[in-house]
Order: sequence, then structure tokens, then C-alpha cells
Amino acid sequence: MDPTISSHNTESTPTNETDQPKNPNCDPILTLNFLALIIALVGLAGNAIVLWLLGFHMRRKAISVYILNLALADSFFLCCHFIDSLLRVIDFYGIYVHKLGKKILGNAAIIPYFSGLSILSAISTERCLSVLWPIWYHCHRPKNMSAIICALIWALSFLMGILEWYFSGFLSDVCHHLWKNVNFIVTAFLVFLFMLLFGSSVALVVRILCGSRRNPLTRLYVTISLTVVVFLICGLPLGLYLFLFFWLDFHLHYPFCHLYRITTVLSCVNSCANPIIYFFVGSFRQHRRHRSLRMVLQRALEDTPEEDECTKSHLQKTIEMSESREW
Repeated sequence: MDPTISSHNTESTPTNETDQPKNPNCDPILTLNFLALIIALVGLAGNAIVLWLLGFHMRRKAISVYILNLALADSFFLCCHFIDSLLRVIDFYGIYVHKLGKKILGNAAIIPYFSGLSILSAISTERCLSVLWPIWYHCHRPKNMSAIICALIWALSFLMGILEWYFSGFLSDVCHHLWKNVNFIVTAFLVFLFMLLFGSSVALVVRILCGSRRNPLTRLYVTISLTVVVFLICGLPLGLYLFLFFWLDFHLHYPFCHLYRITTVLSCVNSCANPIIYFFVGSFRQHRRHRSLRMVLQRALEDTPEEDECTKSHLQKTIEMSESREW
């Protein structure tokens, strides 16, 4: 949701195109909109490659289902903010754009934000359970648990996005008390997801690096850790802004009027960085010079230690050399 255009601001002050009080210091920053356009284009290209490879060229595993849905959420988020930034650039140059289009896009972007955060929390929690209680986890985990969790996450995210848009847009004045309750539920859900993501990530890192029986570090752990770190740096500020916006209304005053655009650009960086992380981890210490993108992505999601991976590669080279000698 774009808090800068929320209709609950019913003050009689003159407002500009974003429903904020006119302030000469709060003119739209064109650089941020152009930056969001470029980042969104790069991120859409990277996530499209991930969706294509995971959807049509790789065997479905538990982690690949999560990564597929995370790439889908990132693509949805980037698409919303690409169109939103494009409309803001057009509006900046004097071409009238109706506020309703920007408002719908701003409200729609909260759905993939919730979905991406929920999926990342589910990934981190599952990996934490598999490390802390491996026998119980492998014996009691349902076969299609990843697909079921992702379906529930998308349904819950759509429900929260629709409720927030409906009550803030149409019933904020009529049912103000009910609208505040919906905001409380949304913010409580955000806080719960942040705590779950942070707690499971810390427990996973401590167990791997400082446990009595240290687990071998795999590429999958590195991929998840880097994804979580980038989210905490770039994606978390938007969630904090939404949390503070629901209770403090500080966005009305300078210099906080630009904070929403800054946090959305950072969130676009987070969605753009995920495919880069996958391909960076998958190509790190790559023995072969020419590897397909499918193999690079597959290596980034491997849950085997580096030693076992080297052994497999040496065995494969030995087999290839023996076959070439026979011919």
C-alpha cells in the first residue's frame, strides 16, 4: 500500500497529487523514480530467468518450490513499482495521470511484499528445523509441504491486501474503528514475520557455526543467509515504514515525506538482488568455464558439502576421461 496516498488523511489542508499537504521541500524526486525504473527492469529480467529455469528446466524439490514462489513475488513487486514509477515520471512532466491508478498499484504492491517476507521466513524456519531436529523433521515433514505453505501464504497475502485496500479506501471514514483493527492485524502480522525470520536465521547461523556438532556449510545455507541479510538491509525498511505509518502518521512532515519512495527503491534492490545471489553462489569456485545457467542455479540450491561436490566433479571427470580413452 502506498501510504502517501491513503484516504484516511481527512484534514482540510490543501493537498497535492499524493494527498499530502503542500510543502515546497516535498516535491517529487525524479531521480528516485528513474532509479526504481532501472532497478525494476534489471530485477524483472533476472527473476524471469529464475522462473523459466525452475518452472521448466529443473526437477522440483522442496527448496526450489520456495525459490520459485519467491521469484514470482519479487517479479510481482517489481512490476507494480515499475509501472508506478513510470506513471510518476509521466506525471512529473505534466501529463495528467489519474490518482486511482497509482493508488491501486501502491496497494497491490503490499501483496507480493507480504508473500516474499512470508516465503523467506518459511525457508529460514524449515532450514532451522532441519538442522536442530533433523530426524524429527525428515520423518514428520509432509511430501508436498512446500507447495501447501506457498499456497496458504499467497491466499493470506491476497486477503490482507484486499482488506487493507477495501477498508482504507472505502470504509475508513464510515468504519474507522474497524479500519484501525485491520491495520492492527496487518502490523501484527508484519512484526510476527520479522521476528520469525530473524529468530530462525540467528538460530541457524549459531547452530552451524558454534554448535557442538558443527554442520558442514553448504551452498544452500550460503544462498539463504545472503538472501536474508540483503532483505534485512534493503527490504526491512519498507516494513518498518509501514509499521510506523499505521500509528504515527509522520509521513506528513518534511523530511519524512520522501521516506516511502526511498524504502520502495531499497525494496526493489532487494527483489533485484535475489537472482544475482543465486547465480553468484552457484558460479563461485566454478571448475568449468562454461556452465549453463541451469547448472549454476542448481549448484546454488545444493544441500551437499563442498567436499562431496568436489568428489562428484572429480568422479565425473574420471568417467569422462575413461570413456574418451575407450573411443
